[in-house]
Amino acid sequence: MIQITPTLAIDESEIKLEFVRASGPGGQNVNKVATAVQLRFDVANAPTLPDDVKVRLAHLAGRRITEEGILLINADRYRTQPQNRADAMAQLIELIRRATVRPKPRRKTQPTNAARQRRMDQKRRRGEIKQGRQAAEQ
Repeated sequence: MIQITPTLAIDESEIKLEFVRASGPGGQNVNKVATAVQLRFDVANAPTLPDDVKVRLAHLAGRRITEEGILLINADRYRTQPQNRADAMAQLIELIRRATVRPKPRRKTQPTNAARQRRMDQKRRRGEIKQGRQAAEQ
């Protein structure tokens, strides 16, 4: 089990790791060793995630989530598989952790009377400036 928050953990069997060749520098092994990690996590069918977290996670993932609801994370920052695997897992954990935070609900407010008065005064002054221009042009 991978602990995300004190109350939320995901099973390691829900995560699929695939190693592919990374682009960029790699020395003599660049065309021989598959060091980049492609992590796949099925958000839509994850039994351990609550529905509201799934929705927020899909929103946060953006283009990294497929139409089938599979989250793809590519990690090729490092030259070794273990470092890239740890990086991909850290990215997944951070993304899920951010999705567990409920957004604060927005409360409707109204402008104060003083703010309304300032706005009207500003509009009136602007109109007077424009009126002055019309008189000067003719």
